[in-house]
Amino acid sequence: MTAGELLSRPAAEIAAAVRAGAVSASAMVQASLARIEATDGRVNAFTDRTAGRALSQAAALDARLAAGDAAVRALPLLGVPYAVKNLFDVQGLTTLAGSKIERGRPAATADALLVRRMDAAGALLVGALNMDEYAYGFTTENSHEGPTRNPHDLARIAGGSSGGSAAAVAAGQVPITLGSDTNGSIRVPSSMCGVFGLKPTYGRLPRNGSYPFVASLDHLGPFARSAADLALAYDAMQGHDAGDPGCVARAVEPTMPQLARGIDGLRIAVLGGYFADNALPEAHAAVARAAQALGGLPGMSLPEVARARAAAFLISNAEGAALHLPDLRTRAADFEPLSRDRFLAGALLPAAWVLQAQRVRRWFAQQAARLFEQVDVLIAPATPCVAPAIGSEWLDLHGQRLPMRPSLGLLTQPISCIGLPVCAVPVWGSSPAQPQLPIALQLIAAPWREDHALRVAAVLESRGVAAAPVANLA
Repeated sequence: MTAGELLSRPAAEIAAAVRAGAVSASAMVQASLARIEATDGRVNAFTDRTAGRALSQAAALDARLAAGDAAVRALPLLGVPYAVKNLFDVQGLTTLAGSKIERGRPAATADALLVRRMDAAGALLVGALNMDEYAYGFTTENSHEGPTRNPHDLARIAGGSSGGSAAAVAAGQVPITLGSDTNGSIRVPSSMCGVFGLKPTYGRLPRNGSYPFVASLDHLGPFARSAADLALAYDAMQGHDAGDPGCVARAVEPTMPQLARGIDGLRIAVLGGYFADNALPEAHAAVARAAQALGGLPGMSLPEVARARAAAFLISNAEGAALHLPDLRTRAADFEPLSRDRFLAGALLPAAWVLQAQRVRRWFAQQAARLFEQVDVLIAPATPCVAPAIGSEWLDLHGQRLPMRPSLGLLTQPISCIGLPVCAVPVWGSSPAQPQLPIALQLIAAPWREDHALRVAAVLESRGVAAAPVANLA
């Protein structure tokens, strides 16, 4: 199998081929760069390419393999190309965070910690990826860099704010990317682009060297084309670091060995109520397919989910605005209009409202904890609908006309608000009107039980419910 053919295969298979000498790490980087060159003019996933760095590091790995270095042979992501959302620091690149304002800042002098951990696992960074400005959005219709387009239908959005991260995987440019999720920015683009995504528990992965949006809500995590590849990347990035005060001092708990256990012993239920009421038929159909494949599941509900989403909105507005106040005062015209207006609104929020939002957040977390005494994994739609067309303004949802952009986070924001781990899994053919488009499910687990969500994801994949095919961009 050639490097170009391997590029569309799982990361574990790529690493095995490099390990066996069937293909070189250098050839894998060249294949990735060639795929980016051939497709990114249409997709617009990348803002920067790091070809020199990737080829240099690949050559070093190849030399060590040729010398019989056992440590290199054992690397779990050996020779696997990857890319990161452009809010991760990459040495020598300016960390744009999707903005015009950051373009004048100095280049990063060191890599973000998770970039260093991916490199240490043998992965090879080929570039940085497009996003919504300052991670404040759900569509990646970035006015500074241009919109990232959905590889499965170039007239549609990729989702956001990690749209470039999801699109690069869906387009077959790289098998793994990294993104961030504050209110749904991994799960929404996973749903739009038909790839797997993992939002770990809040505090699980350190955020050192990443541009913040809302410190009390920000998570970092991977995208991939399989549950196993998510587990490989997630396991490579685990580990406490005191440089992020939000990172919990918790031992590494590998998830890859757990995938073979399937769903034996797991209590799984469908999350209804608010999550059913705010979803279109294609989302309901995807949930029904998963429930049937898992053997028929009971339904459960959480109280006051809409209030939890409102709390997430207020906290995001207030914290995000506080971070950007100096630039809002002096460079307001350089912000994208939509993000600028939301930040300005956040700057004017009464403190009492934000305090009440934090109280609701704490109460809602307590309700979820009680639910997880009865169940291990909850299934809910990730988005109300499949990917809308670029520029869409409205979502018609059960007789209500809602603004499209914020409404894409209807089902993800309440879960982000309390930091639960979630695996997004893509399901295809649930929309009779657009059978070629995916929609994702959220597999929601109790804190620190990423392994439970990934086990269910792997079973849905093995039973043909979930899949992440490479888009046909010929």
